[in-house]
Amino acid sequence: MNKTILIIEDDTEINDVLRILLTQNGYHAVCAFSGTEGILVHNEQVDLILLDLMLPGKNGQDIISELKSKNSVPVIVISAIHDVNIKVDLFSLGADDYVTKPFHNEELLARIAARLRNQTGTPNTNELVYKNITLNNSNYTVTCCGKSVELSRHEFALLKLLMENPNRTCTKSMIYDIVWDYENSADDNTLNVHISKLRKKLKQYSQEDYIETVWGIGYRLKK
Repeated sequence: MNKTILIIEDDTEINDVLRILLTQNGYHAVCAFSGTEGILVHNEQVDLILLDLMLPGKNGQDIISELKSKNSVPVIVISAIHDVNIKVDLFSLGADDYVTKPFHNEELLARIAARLRNQTGTPNTNELVYKNITLNNSNYTVTCCGKSVELSRHEFALLKLLMENPNRTCTKSMIYDIVWDYENSADDNTLNVHISKLRKKLKQYSQEDYIETVWGIGYRLKK
């Protein structure tokens, strides 16, 4: 059964873009154009919410806890606001993720898939396999061609994110948010260094280069 996603966005053009994107990727989309309407249409059939902050009447920040109390599903905030302090406040209110406008479609779809996967407790997240790489999320081990690969915490999280999204590009902003969890130390140089180290460690056991750079956007696993 298709997952149902509630879009709460007052900009009709963005709302329509999101509806089309979700529908094309196998989701059922329900649209609301204000905070009050979003609360009214939110019900037990909704699996995830995409929430804009700047809404007429009750804004996004005002309704997060009310939405959660009605039916506690993942809430991904989509906003043009870049302030990290506001993001932190939103998480304390119950938001599960934050995507900055303008967003990449692939990044949004990957974040939606990740939140739905966590919500349903899909069992296959304990072990991820890509070609001859196996990542075990229970004991934090990685093997390549049957050989153990020693990775740092950030290298492990980076490989895990890529393996969880084998058919999508992980944008830099997505990597910073998930792998570095909004740490101020995360920047392009830090990411490039970790990608380089990860590639080098994997290549010790295989001549294959597993990670592909998508210039100006981010990284993905080679198909």
